[in-house]
Amino acid sequence: MHLLQTQELSVAEIQEILGMGQSRISTHLAQLKRAGLLQDRRVGKNIYYSWATGGPIKQPELRSLIGLAMQEMPEADSDCSALNHVLAKRRDRAREYFNKLAGKFGRSYCPGRSWQGLAHLLLTLVPAIDVADLGAGEGTLSQLLAKRARKVIAIDNSERMVEVGTQLAKDHGIANLEYRLGDLEDPPIAENSIDLAIFSQALHHANSPQKALGAARRFLRSGGRLVVVDLLAHTFEQARELYADLWLGFSEIELLRLLEQSEFRNPEVQVVSREPVSPHFQTVLATGIK
Repeated sequence: MHLLQTQELSVAEIQEILGMGQSRISTHLAQLKRAGLLQDRRVGKNIYYSWATGGPIKQPELRSLIGLAMQEMPEADSDCSALNHVLAKRRDRAREYFNKLAGKFGRSYCPGRSWQGLAHLLLTLVPAIDVADLGAGEGTLSQLLAKRARKVIAIDNSERMVEVGTQLAKDHGIANLEYRLGDLEDPPIAENSIDLAIFSQALHHANSPQKALGAARRFLRSGGRLVVVDLLAHTFEQARELYADLWLGFSEIELLRLLEQSEFRNPEVQVVSREPVSPHFQTVLATGIK
């Protein structure tokens, strides 16, 4: 009722905000509708709910009651943030356009055009900053970043990965890239020493994603940026065995809440790609500022 008092929402949007099952939400919405508190309307396959006009309780009194109830609910603030995120997605028509554009990239042949070439183009824009690549593996991304960054620290908990990465950096003469053995939740990096922290398909390997993000915030300088590239929440259980994943991705709302709970400013989360073949993994990008 609190979420719906100023904004009509679909069942899917409410589900995304609250992180609950659709059947559970639909049951409660149906009860509120029968009580005369909500009304609904169908738009295509979606059903939108809003406050009923002329309900059994006068709206000023109802708002007062709900306001008192929300003061006792610790989830209220995070749910409001999630609501703002969902509404921003509605408004972001440019995002919808670029998602469609990204889906078409590479479908038709154009000599010299590739994601690899585009990645190298964008990497030339990286300024002379200190970067931490967390869960770096053998460090392909770290090596690319080191071409422009002042210093790159690649962290991984696999001794073999660190050994291989160190040798690759040596073989290629990359003097500003250092590999360190360490855990995502307690990386061996000095506090306030990094400008950019990156988790590239690594956060779903952390025992505690919240602790990993908290650790990143500690070693970031004021104004430093966090970037998380990970899988959108999925149900492909085999990933636990095939790829040693501890978490089956994260929803946009989960990542938003993780960033807020870790006290990152200006958090932004968006889905940026979807694989065309089953199980159709989707990639989500999240950023925040210390």
